[in-house]
Amino acid sequence: LALRKKIPLHVDCCLGSFLVPFLEKAGFESEIFDFRLKGVTSISCDTHKYGFAPKGNSTVLYRDEQLRKYQYFISPDWSGGVYASVGIAGSRPGALIAGCWASMMAQGESGYITACHKIVGAAKQIETAIRSHDTLRADLTIIGKPLVSVVAFTSPTLDVYDIADAMSARGWHPNALQNPPAIHVAVTLPIVAAADKLIRDLEEAVREKRVVEGKGRKGGAKGDMAALYGVAGSLPNKSIVVQLASGFLDTLYKA
Repeated sequence: LALRKKIPLHVDCCLGSFLVPFLEKAGFESEIFDFRLKGVTSISCDTHKYGFAPKGNSTVLYRDEQLRKYQYFISPDWSGGVYASVGIAGSRPGALIAGCWASMMAQGESGYITACHKIVGAAKQIETAIRSHDTLRADLTIIGKPLVSVVAFTSPTLDVYDIADAMSARGWHPNALQNPPAIHVAVTLPIVAAADKLIRDLEEAVREKRVVEGKGRKGGAKGDMAALYGVAGSLPNKSIVVQLASGFLDTLYKA
């Protein structure tokens, strides 16, 4: 479609950039997403996620040098002289870039393939458990077909945000999704070693919420995630949600 309409096609590969390229070599199903597709003109890649570099590193790749020139910021008539930067943000800390280089050299291709095998393998273990364990499949439904490290699920029978709060009480930090209400687990290397415990805790959380909600208890205390996303999802006008989020950000600036 991009080729036919002569539109540049950007691939947001920030989360999966150090997993998706190694799926095939790690023995998993893969799809072509990169410059091998003629329509792809740019790819974003976060080295600080599954690249294991210090946070604050991100890169963007272009098909050719001509495209790259559009990201430059150049001010030829600045009073301080000619100012030229590779991006609007200006300078970048050299320590982070050095840390990124060191991380990538230490991992190497073989290190990233091994990490991909472990992480994606654990994600598939969690997905399989949700689909097959009696305790989980009765109340949880996998969203889509997870190919990499993120497993998202919803519940047709329980408040999925209550489940997330129950997991938080057990030391886990699942991420909330909305439209539809759901949560997801982004598998990382620490989770690989604890995948069995995550599944057991998820089973306990589902059983716990099944008992509470099955008795028809109304007006019980809600956890943080259930309260926030439950209210946000019920409001037809999201301006109040924007105000609440703005107030939260304001507090970050207060000593």
